[in-house]
Amino acid sequence: MGQHGPRAGPQASRQPSSRQAALRGGVLGAGSESEEVGKSGPGSPPVGLLPCLDSACSCPGSLPVVPAPGSCKEGTGSAFTCPARVAQSDHGCAMRTALVYHEDMTAARLLWEDPECEIERPERLTTALERLRQWGLEQRCLQVAAREASEAELGLVHSPEYVSLLRGTQTLSTRELQALCGQYDAVYFHPSTFHCARLAVGAALQLVDAVLTGAVHNGLALVRPPGHHSQRAAANGFCVFNNVAIAAKYAKRRHGLHSVLYFSWHRYEHGRFWPYLRESDADAVGQGQGRGFTVNLPWNQVGMGNADYVAAFLHVLLPVAFEFDPELVLISAGFDSAIGDPEGQMRATPECFSHLTQLLQVLAGGRVCAVLEGGYHLESLSQSVCMVVKALLGDPALPLSGPMEPHRSALESIQSVRAAQAPHWKSLRQQGSTPILNPSTYSLERRASPVSPGGPKFKAAEAQASAALSSLLDQLHLNPTLPVRTAVALTAPDAALVLPADVLRQEGSAPQEETRAWARLHEALAQDKALTALGKVLHLLNGILDGQVSSGMAATPEPAAAPTLDVVIRRSLSHGARRLLCVAVGQLDRPADLADDGRNLWLNIRGKEAAAPSMFQVSVPLPGTTGGFVSCVLALVLPLAYGFQPDLVLVALGPAHGLQAPQAALLASLLRGPAGGRVLVLLEQGSTSQLAGILARVLQGQAPPGLGPFSMASPEDTQALIYLRGQLEAEWKMLQVAAPQVP
Repeated sequence: MGQHGPRAGPQASRQPSSRQAALRGGVLGAGSESEEVGKSGPGSPPVGLLPCLDSACSCPGSLPVVPAPGSCKEGTGSAFTCPARVAQSDHGCAMRTALVYHEDMTAARLLWEDPECEIERPERLTTALERLRQWGLEQRCLQVAAREASEAELGLVHSPEYVSLLRGTQTLSTRELQALCGQYDAVYFHPSTFHCARLAVGAALQLVDAVLTGAVHNGLALVRPPGHHSQRAAANGFCVFNNVAIAAKYAKRRHGLHSVLYFSWHRYEHGRFWPYLRESDADAVGQGQGRGFTVNLPWNQVGMGNADYVAAFLHVLLPVAFEFDPELVLISAGFDSAIGDPEGQMRATPECFSHLTQLLQVLAGGRVCAVLEGGYHLESLSQSVCMVVKALLGDPALPLSGPMEPHRSALESIQSVRAAQAPHWKSLRQQGSTPILNPSTYSLERRASPVSPGGPKFKAAEAQASAALSSLLDQLHLNPTLPVRTAVALTAPDAALVLPADVLRQEGSAPQEETRAWARLHEALAQDKALTALGKVLHLLNGILDGQVSSGMAATPEPAAAPTLDVVIRRSLSHGARRLLCVAVGQLDRPADLADDGRNLWLNIRGKEAAAPSMFQVSVPLPGTTGGFVSCVLALVLPLAYGFQPDLVLVALGPAHGLQAPQAALLASLLRGPAGGRVLVLLEQGSTSQLAGILARVLQGQAPPGLGPFSMASPEDTQALIYLRGQLEAEWKMLQVAAPQVP
């Protein structure tokens, strides 16, 4: 949530390790309950990753876990009667995403005048739910009515005395409630608060149950009050019970998860932003066996935008998360980092949250539980919630708006975090030399002054937010969700190929005249099999370029792989693609006469050596380890892709490409983001049915399979990345992991 949190916030140093990851983007949230989440050390089986997506506060947060489904009775489990009975949509496909909600959570409201607390209001839920219905998203989810958490479940994190105190608020008068709130920081109570807060916790627990039992793939708990600032025995910053921390503890107890990795980015301003905690800085990494399992990314100025958040994911969160290898991802989904929010004063546009969610879905087999936290600009909040749900449903993300160039202050923070965490994570050490740690100067002397409503800065920020949000709605009208997400074009039936029910098996081909005209460019395409395959590829490509289908996969005969790729590149650039990214894996050479005019970016993986003849021609050897491959994708491929902002991505798996199926799937899945889901994968006809099936599923929005045990990149692969970054980061700013030195 925004600028509110505990007076004496949670100690990040107490965070234990875990394969359960907690993520908070924007504001980071958990109270002292963070020390309750787990006690196991780095040797324990991985459990989950806890990221926080809320950026308007500077307190470190915590991570949740959930119970198994059972009856709807209080404290006995979720509302699912049987995990095996999966709800069906109108199209007959199993629903993949749960939406957990209860209208009673709108009951609590402020009963007296308090300008600081009035922004946490019931309309935060009703507006978001209304927008989900308008966009047809609620109907596509498995809708679950939240249950109340039992007092025993609340006790997983909170003290019995505190729970008893909150129970007593149900019978207090308005004057008594106001007096009690005076004991806490930025909190209000209502006679319905205890009921609402128990529903918020119960919703998080039901969602964890549903995901970990396989009833759904992922989901969102649409809840209030938020929870990430609450402490073991104290309410704080709009937060009553720590929903995600309890969920994490519950997941450990109920589902056998063991350790927790906590990641948070948050507004910090060198310690001058509320709650002014030294433990929120980059060098607060945990203590004892938990060292390295708390990752704090402090934003030291306001105005951070899409490029800053994506850079934080690519260069800090995801490298660590892949090495950690979680079994569950819990997101404290706060949206005060969204543009227009009065608390965070950041500039992440709603579609950015779709991209961040997609990036997290490649972890833990796609088992992602998002729990609403902050976000106080109603339009920005509601659109951002919709973008997260669209990503969870597998819909392509809209292309990111604005220049993809991180702020200098963001790069300084990323540099400091990488330096602080490098001793604990191989993945950060293998991407280059460790930068010098420059922790923020902690000072309470100059606290950040809030933007006053009605003032010139407030009005300017409101105007900018309105323009951005209006632009997003225009994009949605211009880029509606297509009825066919993915199509597959094969030249011959393959009985062993298993495709999702909603993937289209394309039967048609391009007109014969068009196919023959393009085939004249290469002698190898004149053969019957190659000509037939080319016709199917062109037909699929035309469907993507014309907006009839989002993405696709096609097979080509091995001798015709390079000529077919050449034709596809030329056809794309001559018929609508303004910027084309081609990721060629294997023995595929860049067409000799392809113009180096900035409209196409050629990236060859499995090149003979690391080379960059120009900023639009890059070659890198295929890394030989999982860690090396992940570093190549996160530190090179995706920064180039997001910096280039293509409107079409070609992934060509050519002869001797050397990728294992999980590696190819991860590459294709992650490349859906930069181009708004418009990806065409070309593979050889001799490829296995398993590879083709996995690629079709990830293009459709499903999670890729895991890569297996993490292994360190070789010195040669590390040096190749360092060399290419040095050659290219002056032009491609998303490659930077440190602020450029000032002359």
